[in-house]
Amino acid sequence: MGMTITEKILAAHAGAATVKPGDNIWVDVDVLMTHDVCGPGTIGIFKNQFGEQAKVWNQDKVVIIPDHFVFTADPHAKRNLEILREFVSEQKLPHFYDAGTDNYKGVCHIALAQEGHNRPGEILFGTDSHTCTSGAFGMFSTGIGNTDAAFIMGTGKIWVKVPETMRFEFNGTFPPYIMAKDILLQVIGDIGVDGATYRAMEWAGDAVMKFSMEERMTLCNMAIEAGGKSAIIEADEVTADYVKKRTDKPFKIYHSDADAGYYFKKTYNADEMQPMVAKPHSPDNKALVGDVSDVKIDRSYIGSCTGGKVTDFRAAAQIIQGRKVKVDTFIVPATREVEADLHKEKIGDKSLAQIFEDAGASLGEPSCAACLGGPKDTFGRANGKEVVVSTTNRNFPGRMGSKQSQVYLASPYTAAASALTGRITDPREFLN
Repeated sequence: MGMTITEKILAAHAGAATVKPGDNIWVDVDVLMTHDVCGPGTIGIFKNQFGEQAKVWNQDKVVIIPDHFVFTADPHAKRNLEILREFVSEQKLPHFYDAGTDNYKGVCHIALAQEGHNRPGEILFGTDSHTCTSGAFGMFSTGIGNTDAAFIMGTGKIWVKVPETMRFEFNGTFPPYIMAKDILLQVIGDIGVDGATYRAMEWAGDAVMKFSMEERMTLCNMAIEAGGKSAIIEADEVTADYVKKRTDKPFKIYHSDADAGYYFKKTYNADEMQPMVAKPHSPDNKALVGDVSDVKIDRSYIGSCTGGKVTDFRAAAQIIQGRKVKVDTFIVPATREVEADLHKEKIGDKSLAQIFEDAGASLGEPSCAACLGGPKDTFGRANGKEVVVSTTNRNFPGRMGSKQSQVYLASPYTAAASALTGRITDPREFLN
């Protein structure tokens, strides 16, 4: 029997001819990423286990991206940044994108892609559950805890159990009102928040391969919300073009064998997809947008690693242009590059940023912001019993701040349409 793309990458990094699901193997790691929330804990364990004077296994392979709690007066958040700075200085690490500097980037998962750290065929571990986003580049990428990260930091290796693979194939063409977020919410709703536990979610089919890299990143981003170990999309010319613009490091593209063994396969007709939401308080609590159109909202939030890329804002601006929002609407670019694109990209004679400002929306600094609730002064944070429609990835109680708030997860199209009406709204009302 052949191997899936995930199995091939893991085998190559274990120095093995073949691996199969359930095998426990040592793999060599290409990139370790950490940020301001988990970085200090990882550094503490690293020093405790390897010694105060220990050096990281490879300076070029450690990437540190503060992004979660960076625009705040909170003293604990500030202390975390200081710990990162001290460590980077001690270790002379070249890939540190520090907050408050010209080198600050923003949300780690998008910055990894934009700064050329995502490369097909590689293995990337990050101290963040949404590290699965990078699987969009045809690589094995997953989130780990601080202890595992500290071990990688010292050795460059980690012990991995090879996951089973679930394949989700979309054939045909997605309608113009459908975004990757709708597909995700459909699939997570179908299999449940534990449906892919410790499995690789492989996205495939003509419709998926027509997606841009940004939409592919959205598709892989929420594997963890289905319990997934990782997500992956085979690399193609679209992937290679994106990567070559951002790095000159070599990479290898792997493909799943025709006779590869899968735990589960499901095929969807892309043409039949509908705009979806996830109702409170779980990402698998799916509903058609039309079935919740009587739900009044207090705010709309467009941002995060899931919904804060320029593709997401282009979609939102298409709907919002020339109109006024009816509820508090927060626009939070994932990175500085996305923020710059908001001012560069135009629809007609107005930039995307101008369209949002004219509509009455508030623009925030590039960061995770309210997606993780954050300190009390976090931009866009839910502070009371608000009903929020959001392009983020989780809607657990308290995820965006207040435990009394209710969060509906949706695509940028749906979040924008809802901002205009003050209720959850099918984007087709404005796109036809």
